[in-house]
Amino acid sequence: MLEPLYTAAEMKAAEEGHNVEELMQRAGAAVAGEVLERFPDGRSFAAVCGEGANGGDGRIAAELLRSAGWEERSLGEADVVVDALFGTGFRPPPRDEAAAQIRAMNEAGRPIVAVDIASGVDASTGEVPGDAVDATVTVTFHGRKVGHEVAPGRFRAGEVVVADIGLVHRPTEHARVTPEIVRLVPRRNPGDTKYTAGSVLVVGGSPGMTGAVCLTAEAAFRADAGYVTVAAPSESLPVIETRLLEAVKRPLNEVWEAVDRAGGLAIGPGLGRDRKELVRRLLEETDLPAVVDADGLHELEPFDREAPTVLTPHSGELGRLLGEESSWVDAHRLEALRRAVERFGCVVVLKGAGTLVGAPGEGGLVAGGTSPLATAGTGDVLTGVVASFLAKGMEPRLAAAAAVRVHTDAVTASGRRSGLMASDLLEALPRVLDA
Repeated sequence: MLEPLYTAAEMKAAEEGHNVEELMQRAGAAVAGEVLERFPDGRSFAAVCGEGANGGDGRIAAELLRSAGWEERSLGEADVVVDALFGTGFRPPPRDEAAAQIRAMNEAGRPIVAVDIASGVDASTGEVPGDAVDATVTVTFHGRKVGHEVAPGRFRAGEVVVADIGLVHRPTEHARVTPEIVRLVPRRNPGDTKYTAGSVLVVGGSPGMTGAVCLTAEAAFRADAGYVTVAAPSESLPVIETRLLEAVKRPLNEVWEAVDRAGGLAIGPGLGRDRKELVRRLLEETDLPAVVDADGLHELEPFDREAPTVLTPHSGELGRLLGEESSWVDAHRLEALRRAVERFGCVVVLKGAGTLVGAPGEGGLVAGGTSPLATAGTGDVLTGVVASFLAKGMEPRLAAAAAVRVHTDAVTASGRRSGLMASDLLEALPRVLDA
């Protein structure tokens, strides 16, 4: 359910006590083997090797390719480029000469096989503050690195192939969530009622934004909640009534009565940015598990709350909460996540490609996220899934991680890659949960 993601220091610790030359031979052989298998029509290669162990891996791979009858050529003439300039111990940005080598590899227009990690990517954070190789495939050793999964480094890795070089797996600070996490989502018991199966109260839906609250409510149902109530401004209720059949609707001024029957809160979808006081009161005056998204995050201040809480910002929203530009968040996603968790003292989901989940005292989880989800309304669907899982009693970090994974896998289950709409995910959610 959680696949280890290694930092440079964790990999160094895993290698301690092992014969370095033997590890390099295994690593080089894995790279050469991948090149030969992946490019059966290739006959020539260019290897760009640095001074460290990563360069040693590359030189061994080059020797094995020559033994297989391949010719070593210049970058512009080779069928395949082997990038062994920097490894996991690299601390970016690259110096001028190395940066020029990286640019030359990218500009050669040939497939690039990166050794362990694309040169220029920080293996421990995924940050790319300078030039970095755009790999076609990365052959990494022992386990995936943080920089393979956390953006922007994940965009430079290409396909990641993990080669076993004989090391023992150890606990790591960060991890990648696998589809098996869906097994942790509570299933209905024979004695469950619609309330004990998960009762969700969705608060939002101002005029012009009723679609958001409808998507959240429907997603909560499709994520197996048994009862969903929507509290929205009175003027929005006629529109919501025509869209939502199964959910109970109440005017926003009756939200406190609706709280009594809820097992979890979803605060913010289409709520409007003039309801900060209501958001604060719902967080501080209820003890229900809560997920806060969209307008609920607007100018949110740290709150006094012991109940399970999940915030689900995208980079722009998180940037505003931290006093940073969204571009800074995109460039330093793990650091931004850490700061947000520290500031609010709760679970934070940083949405985007390689969606991250953080919690107090825990490392980051890379839980999912894929480019088709970059469309309006998909965040509202995720909010409903998180709310359903919280209402079922899941621990908030795992509820958030499982929700992101299910949300991501629903893209595949929907059968769509292009033209995906948020509503396409709704029918797909039960298929993922039932798989």
